Amino acid sequence: MSLKIIPKDAMAAFVGSLLGAYRVIGPLQKEAKFVFGPLESPDELRLDYDTSILPPKKYVLPQHETLFEFDASSFETKAVIDDQPTVILGVHTCDLHAMQLLDAVFQKTHLDQHYMARRENTILVGIECLDPCDDHSFCKSMGTLTPPTGGYDLHLTDMGDSFAVDVETEKGAWLIVHHAQARDAGDDDYARINAVMSEKWPRFPYKLDFDIGELPALMSVSQKSPLWQQLGDICLACGSCTNVCPTCYCFDVSDKVDLSLTKGHRERHWDSCQLDEFALVAGGHNFRPSRAARQRHRFFRKGKYQTDAYGLLGCVGCGRCARACLVDITPVKTFNELYRQRTGGPRN
Repeated sequence: MSLKIIPKDAMAAFVGSLLGAYRVIGPLQKEAKFVFGPLESPDELRLDYDTSILPPKKYVLPQHETLFEFDASSFETKAVIDDQPTVILGVHTCDLHAMQLLDAVFQKTHLDQHYMARRENTILVGIECLDPCDDHSFCKSMGTLTPPTGGYDLHLTDMGDSFAVDVETEKGAWLIVHHAQARDAGDDDYARINAVMSEKWPRFPYKLDFDIGELPALMSVSQKSPLWQQLGDICLACGSCTNVCPTCYCFDVSDKVDLSLTKGHRERHWDSCQLDEFALVAGGHNFRPSRAARQRHRFFRKGKYQTDAYGLLGCVGCGRCARACLVDITPVKTFNELYRQRTGGPRN
């Protein structure tokens, strides 16, 4: 829609104004790590963070949430909907792409009133990554180094003494008009942002040995690869990889009843396809009993199944699963090994 400029010395006032009208979520420093959490003061916000332990998806798809409450004596139920107005600040471009996939799953295909209520009342403010998070990130290879079209409300780019703000939606424009001290960008500002983006690009290396457009086809011919058994042999089935993934959305539901056995609630919580009992169904049958089969399923979800279903890759190159894995199972090594098996080596 438009490009605005916010001086850095005006950012604290911007965030402080937001705190008076919204629940504001942003990256916070916890010892040597960063987490997304509620801000109490503008001083807590760390827009210069490298990566967060858990993705910001936890504020639209919480780890634990109550879906509805029930009273068995009167056969009444009441949906519990969280529609608190929320602003999430400082979302990296990879996580914006991940949120776009979640939107496709819960807003366009399998309509979920709980997700939809949170998402419709959430304003996403992204921030351009000017340096790689660390050696595990591979967003450039996955095509997520820049924000997705329509996948944010505002997007910030650090210009040194100011932030360039790409205003994408009416929600974003509302924030700027009512909460920020911003001015319209001029020709000099456009020249500066073009220079910043040009300098950024070579800092990010390609990590995959092939073009990402080939990944779904590569996965299709890798169903019987011996690599899956090799990964299954070392996998601990701990679920850490899926717990930190911004695009994983598997969940389980359970009912909790009070001591009277008449009132209670149904809750949803994150689940993992890597856990031994994930595929256990009635009658005791487990249709994915081996860790090799579960590793194959996980990577097919990332590299093929989501593309088939939604036209979007299920991996955004954030590198969180590689950081979390205790036995060094990583998407980059896995995808490159599958490519090597099919071609005999990396492409020149």
